[in-house]
Amino acid sequence: MGCRDRCVDETTSDVTGPVVDVIIPVHTDRRPIARATASVLTSATVDVRVNVVCHNVETSTIEAALGPWGNHPSVRLLTLFDGVASPAGPINAGLDAATGEFTALLGSDDEYEQGAIDAWVMLARRDRADIVIPPLRSARGGRTKSPPTRPFRSRRLDGVRDRLAYRTVQLGLVRRSMFADLRMTSGLVSGEDVIQGATLWYSDASISLLRRGPGYLIHEDAPDQRVSSTAKPAAESLRFLDAVLDRTFTERLRDDQRRAFAVKLLRTHIMDILGACIRAGLRPSDLVPLAAGVERILELDPGAIGLVSRREARIFDGVRRGADPAELSAEHAAHTDYRRPAALLGNLLPNSPRRLLHREAPPRFLAATALMP
Repeated sequence: MGCRDRCVDETTSDVTGPVVDVIIPVHTDRRPIARATASVLTSATVDVRVNVVCHNVETSTIEAALGPWGNHPSVRLLTLFDGVASPAGPINAGLDAATGEFTALLGSDDEYEQGAIDAWVMLARRDRADIVIPPLRSARGGRTKSPPTRPFRSRRLDGVRDRLAYRTVQLGLVRRSMFADLRMTSGLVSGEDVIQGATLWYSDASISLLRRGPGYLIHEDAPDQRVSSTAKPAAESLRFLDAVLDRTFTERLRDDQRRAFAVKLLRTHIMDILGACIRAGLRPSDLVPLAAGVERILELDPGAIGLVSRREARIFDGVRRGADPAELSAEHAAHTDYRRPAALLGNLLPNSPRRLLHREAPPRFLAATALMP
């Protein structure tokens, strides 16, 4: 199971490495990097390589944290000193160094469930898939119900019809030869992965979803916070829009893809960033970059505002006109309140009644989410 330089697939002439190159960026020896690495190597029977990218930290420090895995023949230690507190740099360094048939990303806090790599590769072989989306589960219990695909659909998924963009980053298998130049957005503290997922979902790739089986396990037991979960100003959190709304990307999208992507950006990113600002103490100054973000997204597709819920539309309107923070905080709190009839209607009905049965409108979107296993 070592890092043998051989062709692993006679149909893929540029593959001279393992079947799967797993990339784990790490910036401190306080992360449970040994657990993450062990989860890959203790159960995979296909040829795998773990690329541990030591980011702004001495390689010897991480090698010591790896314990016996530091000298494993299927572990490769890479080093990047760029002085930038962004996960994009080390991930991109790992992608640059990969030579395998597939790549996969693994956070240093997290791990793969037993047999995950083998199950994903088996699915890729069966479906001739270029991308395999794994289940995401929390170590505390429960599963991430995204993307909310068409019910019971698991192969030949479509970015629009299966709402794949709601899985922001792809953590499963990606065929390296098909996406050889795809990278994270450099320099971003958060949102660096949005362009990665969107590029994959709105491509011509064959995409399969593992609905049931071993998946990606998310932990929250690291002694320090993830970079992505640290509170940040709204302007910093919204910097990713420069990449995903750049014309070099958006002009490649079809009209239906632009609409689906715009709704997703509003429904998840704007709402999540607003929520983070509210938890930190929403200030009028936070609303300026948020309002600019809403405007930029609606420039991508003005019709997106008709597909979000009535309450979401009220929130976006309040952001754009600089409403009182207390008003916005109350509206945001009611956004997830399904107990009262008035709140239920505001959250379930689309802003445009004519869009009631659209796949992105709340009724179908929420139904698809509920039907995810």
